[in-house]
Amino acid sequence: MRLILLGPPGAGKGTQAQRIVETHGIPQLSTGDMLRAAVKAETEVGKRAKAVMDAGNLVSDDIVNAIVSERIDADDCANGFILDGYPRTLVQADSVEAMLSSKGMKLDVVIEIQVDDAILVDRISGRYTCANCGAGYHDRNHKPKVDGVCDKCGSTSFKRRPDDNADVVATRLQVYYKETSPLIGYYHAKGLLKSVDGMAPIDEVTAAIEAILAKR
Repeated sequence: MRLILLGPPGAGKGTQAQRIVETHGIPQLSTGDMLRAAVKAETEVGKRAKAVMDAGNLVSDDIVNAIVSERIDADDCANGFILDGYPRTLVQADSVEAMLSSKGMKLDVVIEIQVDDAILVDRISGRYTCANCGAGYHDRNHKPKVDGVCDKCGSTSFKRRPDDNADVVATRLQVYYKETSPLIGYYHAKGLLKSVDGMAPIDEVTAAIEAILAKR
């Protein structure tokens, strides 16, 4: 099962990806994680990426594509994978298709998680995590059982990401609609796109995704 989860920031892609990982035993491939791992392992493409980053520049699409290609060759991807954070643009989508084709592979499905903008702003701006164990909480939707005390580790220290505020979220949404949302039409035209209602409760979103995967 090879799939991509699409949706704006805060749509719940991370939560649903983790559930797919647990249910189907396939890895979630985050471009950020793969990039860091390649640099740490000092692979050939990792060295190229490090040189670019050390110079203060953004890693090019061809380097990211090479890192994704390298990662997909690993044994744990034999039964499939979830691409997380890539592709983000139409150019990258073409690169992914060409790269998979060269390996005799293809995507099985692209799942779009649909959520209203106002809900996304509320979801993201209200997020915070335990500074000790990383457990996630929300000002309105998911507070600790005991106010100010982490359910998982008992810590009383919490933190918020500096970019989890309404203004930054609005900017991130603009970037998404400009650069990434065209992928929805791209994959629809290829007959790969399926959509689920991300406004539904988390378990219902999971069930909708599983119903799609069961047919692939």
